[in-house]
Amino acid sequence: MVSHLHAGYWPEGPPTTPDQALAELRAGNDRFVTGTRIHPNQDAEHRAALASAQSPFAAVFGCSDSRLAAEIIFDRGLGDLFVIRTAGHTIGPEVLGTIEYAVTILNLPLVVVLGHNSCGAVLAARDAVIRGAPPSGHLRAVVDAIVPSIGLATAQGIDDVDRIVDVHIQRTVDQLQCESGALGVAVAEGRCAVVGMSYQLSAGRIRLIEASRPPRTAPGHRDAAVPD
Repeated sequence: MVSHLHAGYWPEGPPTTPDQALAELRAGNDRFVTGTRIHPNQDAEHRAALASAQSPFAAVFGCSDSRLAAEIIFDRGLGDLFVIRTAGHTIGPEVLGTIEYAVTILNLPLVVVLGHNSCGAVLAARDAVIRGAPPSGHLRAVVDAIVPSIGLATAQGIDDVDRIVDVHIQRTVDQLQCESGALGVAVAEGRCAVVGMSYQLSAGRIRLIEASRPPRTAPGHRDAAVPD
């Protein structure tokens, strides 16, 4: 029988520092990869305890891909992770507001940008650049948001899709801190960190891309989209 400690109940509370939160996520992913999952915080008792309040230890801003379920790949349970997902982890006002809620109201010490190899949204953006023909409808907004990452990769001589994904994850890490003053302040004060991770679909393992650092562009800056 799994003990309360091993089931994810921390005697002194959940992780409260960026390093502790990151270590917990990496440990959970190791369990997922090796088939030693403990499925913490998924019992009826814990569900009832969470009914009045939540205290997650990390926010995960990931791609909407159905194979990228954060609670599963990090072997976590109810109330552990505050999850935001969009196609290609593209950023808009609602995403920024949600992350600011996580950092300023829930006081989370870690924000993870979670991408993955063979990302369809990145492929669509690369194809739109090559063809010079962006998609129609609201899908264009997704592609437009990723196109600057294609440009960054091209400037670095990168044309492999999975390496472009890494560039896009890194750019998203920077972009979050550039466009959210609240998040930028939390990072500068050491209360929070932003890290990028890439999930490998076949192996199931996450790979750290880049830890948080000072943004390279001014807050409010937005990159150009695909031209008409």
